[in-house]
Amino acid sequence: MKNKKNALPIFLAFLAMGFGDVVGPLTSQLQNEYALSNLAAGMVTFMGFIMFGVLSVPLGIYQDRKGKKHVLQLGLMAALLGLVLPIFGHYSSFLLLLFALLLLGTGATLLQVAGNPIMRDVSPEGKFARNLSFGQFVKAIGSLSGALIPLLAAKYWGMDWKLLFPIYSLLVAITLIYLLFTKVEEEKDEKAVPATLKSCLGLLKNPLVATMVLGIFLYVGAEVSMSAKLPNYLAQKFNFDIKTLGLWGTLFFFIALMTGRFLGGVVLNWMPPRHFLIFTTFISLLGLFGLFIAPNPVLGFVSIASIGLGFANIFPLIFSITVDAMPERSNEISGLMVTAIIGGAFVPVVFGFVADAFSLMAGFIVPVLCMVYILYLSLKK
Repeated sequence: MKNKKNALPIFLAFLAMGFGDVVGPLTSQLQNEYALSNLAAGMVTFMGFIMFGVLSVPLGIYQDRKGKKHVLQLGLMAALLGLVLPIFGHYSSFLLLLFALLLLGTGATLLQVAGNPIMRDVSPEGKFARNLSFGQFVKAIGSLSGALIPLLAAKYWGMDWKLLFPIYSLLVAITLIYLLFTKVEEEKDEKAVPATLKSCLGLLKNPLVATMVLGIFLYVGAEVSMSAKLPNYLAQKFNFDIKTLGLWGTLFFFIALMTGRFLGGVVLNWMPPRHFLIFTTFISLLGLFGLFIAPNPVLGFVSIASIGLGFANIFPLIFSITVDAMPERSNEISGLMVTAIIGGAFVPVVFGFVADAFSLMAGFIVPVLCMVYILYLSLKK
């Protein structure tokens, strides 16, 4: 019998997972403060996401032997270290901050590898996709805070993005302590062959797995590009101040993501995941095209909301569809899927290169192409 109380620390881990997305809203702030080019600013997201590509597959194999809860605890410890480092270093340099974001990204990697499949262990039969969408909804709250807290800090307390680090540190520490004292019964097929690097990479020969992994790579890259560049979009197209009003672009995007993930958990009670993937991808493309033609800020924000609502459930849908097709390979699939989150490191760099070479609006063609692939993927059987 699965205890709902045991699921609570898993949802809190998803909240902490969302803290890793702070690299998106931080990008525009640091770009403005350090006068960075679009390409150089891409290093902020690069440091936040590069460890997904380096560690995810080895961690999927390690997790197959040591357990998901163990990896979840290691992730919280790594994230906590990355969050307290700038505090003790008094935010003394940009390089220190980049190293801290690397550690935070390492923690987020471990939390993704363990958090997504362990949700299946605490979910009732047939409710994995629903609970994973709710978990992503909780993660979106953590992501949302990366834009909301600096806005509140600037308006009410005369502070800035630095306030994020002590708040995040406290919440991650509470989650870690809670998880240490919580029992989680992990499901394991005794007949399953232990995962190896060969068996994990061998899954890429499966057309379903390979196309889904590429889908995650492109989707995450598109999401990070949007969260990082929406303040620049509002500043350039509608003359918003990038430190205050510009951040509303990222904030509004994450509010739409959070709302969409909550609604997704409801809709998936009656709509098949594949049909929902087609619908939600179409909505996101409408929003992306709206950015190019919006004549005023109101329609610009409508487009941003459409993108957030459309993006909201793509990750949990792709993940759950793949795992439900091959549940006995969940650890290996999780490792591959989380490796694909490295798209958040590379796609924004491509966006920055296109934006520097042509224009900021030309850069938005990159996430459009990413979502066209997702639409193609959703239409395939």
